[in-house]
Amino acid sequence: MRIRWHGHSCFEFFDAKNSVLIDPHDGKTIGIKPPISNAGIVLVSHDHFDHNALRIIKNEHATLCAQPGKCSIKGIEFEGFPSFHDDTEGSIRGTNTIYCFVMDGMRFCHCGDLGEIPSEEVLECLKGVDILFIPTGEVFTLPIPKVWELVKLIEPKVVVPMHYRVGGLTLPLKTLDDFLGDTPDDKILYVGNEVELTADELPEFSGIWVFDR
Repeated sequence: MRIRWHGHSCFEFFDAKNSVLIDPHDGKTIGIKPPISNAGIVLVSHDHFDHNALRIIKNEHATLCAQPGKCSIKGIEFEGFPSFHDDTEGSIRGTNTIYCFVMDGMRFCHCGDLGEIPSEEVLECLKGVDILFIPTGEVFTLPIPKVWELVKLIEPKVVVPMHYRVGGLTLPLKTLDDFLGDTPDDKILYVGNEVELTADELPEFSGIWVFDR
């Protein structure tokens, strides 16, 4: 299967039959290139303009918008877990949905704009996912120390930082370097814009994956 980064928190997952796009933005309203996608399944973690630009997908598609619970679409089982966009139970920025799903034998978790450490019940369900996509820009989401705390609690094979400041972005987020800090170079893998892998190959890629658009 393939995983492609469309910038910000927008990732697309491809297997032999389907493509799943998560948290589309329109590019121009945040200062970066817009996604180009014909995804058949689109997930939205929360209803904010930089994550819910469904209009960019021109073809027909199934959509899950901030929807906790289990759902099967085109043979893929999705599960949304309730969380908050801030650490005050949503009083500032509202709710957020963490999505988990399996494609090609690998379990993915996309945290959306997570602003708190999830409940013990949710953590138990997330523990041990293969690839964890987590916001690291700090300003509107988890503080960086809390990001690392959550990574330790979940223990994924791979961590993918997202929702951080890149060239042109108009949102006042922290940079990737702010998140990586003193992380050893041998724990970081720069994968480019797109990576292709199988479940058997995943152990060879453990650590932090950095996508580049």
